[in-house]
Amino acid sequence: MNIQVLFFGATADIAGTRRTGADVSPETLAKTVFDQILAEHPSLAAHKLHFSVNQEFATGDEILNDGDELAIFTAVSGG
Repeated sequence: MNIQVLFFGATADIAGTRRTGADVSPETLAKTVFDQILAEHPSLAAHKLHFSVNQEFATGDEILNDGDELAIFTAVSGG
């Protein structure tokens, strides 16, 4: 299965890309891929990060399906 990993804001600068593909096994949890991304880009750990699956905030317990999008972004604030 293939998913798309999207990076926004500072995460894109650190990862050096805005989008990459990832091959995952069936029944892979979003948290597993998120942890793999952190291992590949340890500088990301210095930021307060959030992630979403298919444009919905994720807890990490979501099972990924072929074609899903996992987005990684820094915390945002507004007012």
